[in-house]
Amino acid sequence: MAASAAAVDGRPNRVVLLTVTCLGQFMVLLDNTIVGAALPDMQHRLHTQLTGLQWIVDAYVLLVAMLLLSGGVFADRFGRKRVYLAGAVVFTAASGLCSLAPSAGWLIAGRVLQGVGAAALSPASLALLAAAYPVPQERVKAIGLWAGLSGIGLAAGPVAGGALTDAFGWPAIFLVNLPIGVILLLVGLRHLDESRNPNAPAIDVPGTVLSVLAVGALAYGLIEGGARGWTSPVILGSFAAAAILLAGFVAVEARRSAPMLPLRLFRQRLFTVSNTAMVVVGFALMGSSFFFSQFFVYVQGSSILRAGLQTLPATLAMVIVSPFAGRLAARYGFRVVVTIGLALAGGGLLALGTVHADTGYGNVWWRLGVVGIGFALTMSPLTGAAIQAVSPQEGGLASGISSTTRQIGAVLGVAVLGAVVRTRQSGGASFEAGLNSAFVAAGAVTLATAVFTGLWLARSRPAEGSAVPHRSAGPDAVTPSNEVAANSR
Repeated sequence: MAASAAAVDGRPNRVVLLTVTCLGQFMVLLDNTIVGAALPDMQHRLHTQLTGLQWIVDAYVLLVAMLLLSGGVFADRFGRKRVYLAGAVVFTAASGLCSLAPSAGWLIAGRVLQGVGAAALSPASLALLAAAYPVPQERVKAIGLWAGLSGIGLAAGPVAGGALTDAFGWPAIFLVNLPIGVILLLVGLRHLDESRNPNAPAIDVPGTVLSVLAVGALAYGLIEGGARGWTSPVILGSFAAAAILLAGFVAVEARRSAPMLPLRLFRQRLFTVSNTAMVVVGFALMGSSFFFSQFFVYVQGSSILRAGLQTLPATLAMVIVSPFAGRLAARYGFRVVVTIGLALAGGGLLALGTVHADTGYGNVWWRLGVVGIGFALTMSPLTGAAIQAVSPQEGGLASGISSTTRQIGAVLGVAVLGAVVRTRQSGGASFEAGLNSAFVAAGAVTLATAVFTGLWLARSRPAEGSAVPHRSAGPDAVTPSNEVAANSR
């Protein structure tokens, strides 16, 4: 035991641990943005329609959203190293399966497995770091590096995806994960130390299963409704099933002693408002970015590589601005920063709704940049607000719920905005007109939410040293920064 403690406290072992955990999260974040650049090539080579592309994205996001909270509990109960390496194995193997997929159906199945792996790998990597850095100040610095370095994957995704797809075809974007996964396993098996929390709560199996089925049924209805008809029995049945499963989930969670989603937290206005806004952030951000590369390829005639580069302003803006969002919230308050961010993002999306095939890139890039800046200003403060609404002991849980609500919004964003495009096309409109309508819809919802947060989000500023992250690196890097801040209080 003493040798193990010495190894954890040793500087070389900490460097290796930080490197391994950063690399694992880098791989997960890279997968969030690298796929978008390859969607046009997937559609062409796999002979799939828009609904197929929606499932390729949503299958992954859905599993991450619904299993993220359980992944953290698994790591605490069964061993952080064990769950981290298991997640890396599943994610790497699933990436290999995705690269070999002969059809959209097989690719979607591979993406489901990738989501399972990511839901285990991501929270376990954070838990490993938190256990290795028990001193709050050191922990915050370590997680800051973890979020910043791994967040480079977000910015690298569009460029790497465009370059790999242009040179080798879409399977290459999944093959790039294989060497990373092998390195993680070889180094992790040898150098990571095991740790666990014997007092971790029991796994909420009924809640997890019901939540996956409820959101999955809702996503199915939204994605397939345009193709099958909104009044078809299958679609109406999926919506009815979603409502019944959601009611069952609420009933189960209300009765469990250790639920995955404690409903009592939503009695706090700050917690409820912040998570409601976070759903919209995920909805508008993921739903609109799903179409960025498709706009440049199908509407403006760009190559896949060029389209990947053209989408970069939104991601770069998020990576650059996100580290300052927490500091601005600490100075000016959650409500001011979040409302301004949502207003900027909504305005940028409305502006994107006016671009056309002949719009020069010089008049497009800044709109993407405004969208990125706006959403970067919202995510860290919203999670910080959710954490401040609960007790210090529940800060990590609040952070995880905030990330989950954002992911649920992302699932719905891809489904709903895709339905907007399909509905417009079925009415005789062009794909370009459908995209414009989707961007306008996302912008309108985001602006309405800006009014909502302006009226209802608490004015209070976070207390000194409270749980507002200062170094988030994008949509999926937000959660860890906040969770560490919460744990350090």
